[in-house]
Order: sequence, then C-alpha cells, then structure tokens
Amino acid sequence: MNTHNSTVTSDAILKLDNELDALRQFVALLTSEQQLLLNNDTEPLLTLSETKMKVASQLMEMGASRRKALLGNSADNMETWIAKHAPNRLGGWSEIRKLAAQAQHLNSTNGELINSRLQHNQQALNVLHAASKTTASLYGPDGQANLNSSGRHLGSG
Repeated sequence: MNTHNSTVTSDAILKLDNELDALRQFVALLTSEQQLLLNNDTEPLLTLSETKMKVASQLMEMGASRRKALLGNSADNMETWIAKHAPNRLGGWSEIRKLAAQAQHLNSTNGELINSRLQHNQQALNVLHAASKTTASLYGPDGQANLNSSGRHLGSG
C-alpha cells in the first residue's frame, strides 16, 4: 500500500471511529429521552431535543463523509471495503449497524410515547373545555347562579 492510500485509509478509519462514538452518544440521548417520557419528566425534554437534533445532524454529515472517504469511486459496499482495507474495524462497523438499528427503534418508540402523551393531553383539554362551558352556563349575565340550566331542580330526584 502506498503512502497516499495509507493516509486515505487512516482518515477513513478515523471517520468510522468518530461516527461510532457519535452514534453511541445519540443512542444514549434517545435512551434518556425515553426515560424522561416514561417518568413524565417533561422539563428537560426541550434541551435534550435540541442536543438530539444537533447530534442527528452531525451523524448524517459523518455518514456522508465516511461513505465518501471509504468508498469514493469504489464499487464495494462498506463491509467489503472495511474487510479489504481495515479488517480489524469490522467489529466497529458491525456495532455501528447495531447502534443505528437501536437508534431507529428508540426514536420510533419515543415518537409513539410522545403521540400517546399528546392524545392524553388533548383529551384532558377537551374535558376541561366542556367543563368550562357547563360552568359558564351555571351563572347568568348578572353573576347570579342560574340553577335552572340543568333542567332539574335541587331536591327533585
């Protein structure tokens, strides 16, 4: 292997290792998000969400950069390239694939938890809105109780 190819391979391996580290961080963020959702601890979600979006964006850039650095104009897929040029990194590539699948599953589950929470909140708002209309009709424009609004008189059973 000539010096140029060695430099390209070293750069590509560094990109692979950095991506693996970032993916581990992303899975940890998604796991934290899930715990917050399950514990109904919504205060830290906004900050965590911002961090999650930054890391997700970085991961997309890293993946594109890795593909370009490792594959370039090669017809190989990622696993074939790594097996040829850096077989000691096949375990890292396997971990990247597993973590990516785990991240996808966590993100999907978290989305379902958020949707469930939104539905619950919407139902609670609907109940409160209906209750406010009922309460509003209990009082007349003069501020006096309008006891005839229900159609029943107190004491009539």
